[in-house]
Amino acid sequence: MRTDSSPGSLPAREHLPAAGAGTPVLDIVVPVYNEEKDLGPCVRRLHEHLDRTFPYAFRITVADNASTDGTPQVAARLAADLAAVRSVRLERKGRGRALRTVWSASDAPVLAYMDVDLSTDLNALLPLVAPLISGHSDLAIGSRLARSSRVVRGAKREFISRTYNLILRGSLQARFSDAQCGFKAIRRDVAQVLLPLVEDTGWFFDTEMLVLAERAGCRIHEVPVDWVDDPDSTVHIVRTATEDLKGVWRVGRALATGSLPLDRLARPFGDDPRDRDLTGVPQGLARQLVGFCVVGALSTLFYLLLYSGFRHFAGSQPANALALLVSAVANTAANRRLTFGVRGRGGAVRHQAQGLVVFGIGLALTSGSLAALSAATAHPDHSTELAVLIAANLAATVLRFLLFRAWVFPDAPPTTHTPDPHLPDPHLPDPHRTWSDAR
Repeated sequence: MRTDSSPGSLPAREHLPAAGAGTPVLDIVVPVYNEEKDLGPCVRRLHEHLDRTFPYAFRITVADNASTDGTPQVAARLAADLAAVRSVRLERKGRGRALRTVWSASDAPVLAYMDVDLSTDLNALLPLVAPLISGHSDLAIGSRLARSSRVVRGAKREFISRTYNLILRGSLQARFSDAQCGFKAIRRDVAQVLLPLVEDTGWFFDTEMLVLAERAGCRIHEVPVDWVDDPDSTVHIVRTATEDLKGVWRVGRALATGSLPLDRLARPFGDDPRDRDLTGVPQGLARQLVGFCVVGALSTLFYLLLYSGFRHFAGSQPANALALLVSAVANTAANRRLTFGVRGRGGAVRHQAQGLVVFGIGLALTSGSLAALSAATAHPDHSTELAVLIAANLAATVLRFLLFRAWVFPDAPPTTHTPDPHLPDPHLPDPHRTWSDAR
């Protein structure tokens, strides 16, 4: 992964004002390779749509990926006939390379791209870029997998697309729904910071950019689209899928090892309400509750599985104690890292010791409930035992969270943003900052 860049921090989001004469607000890149047949009609259709419906100045950039047919000549004629169209020639193939080259050199504050076949209905274009122009979002993507999308394509492509996005969710914890739709936009100030970190130059470029943007805290807006598959597409599905899986492995490894400087981009904007100093609002409480509940649910399932396993060769009380002990150690470690954000080994032994005290309280509650059940029924069913243990664990969970927050991890790192002393405070206005700087 690229680690040689020092991207710095991003400015606060602002609504983009109308640009001056001759300066486009939107630059749409159409990457092409050997598309002499479709390029002309598609670009003219796109130009006509923008000229009729788009309220800002725009530009269409045809990025020729080393075509060997008459595509360069067609692109040159389009640029000569239409003032809002230009042509860029690259001598090396790669959609990601084309997008990086054009976006890096563009002067438009909003950058977008779409496939030359115009499979996506153009009525989604304005909803795609509007959140970027308004300052609400940082990137925008068309989604063919949203519930309200209307898609016409074969079962093979549908299966591959959904499988790929499931892989992204499971391996890279991606929350966006459609990484491969050829219909995306990004603010130029965000692109200037993210693009130096994106290594791929082919089809995985989109996915890598979105994963890094999401990990950096950028807001990604999704637009349901109407999409019709192009039966004449020249994309090699097997080769592309293989390269994408290699990219997933590379990015996942880089994120796991911390070789990407994403900490420089975390919480990049100064308009995040979570960064404000609010009185009367417990800092981090909501996030800690969510994390504790998730860890607690998994720990309870782990505990029940252990109890059921130990119960085969031990009585109910020994099985309960062993299951609680093992799950308590795992629960304390998970809450230490995931819920309360404690990193490193410092204090780990003390935290585990305090966690065992909390475990003792849970043991007393659950053992007491089992003792009460045994006193009431000589031979209780296994399902009844589990039900009683679940109820006892729910009671112990509330007390466990309060003890973790007030006693075990009282000095957990704050969730509020600490400004870098070497960077300007994004909350304060910069008297020297102009619109040209923001772009």
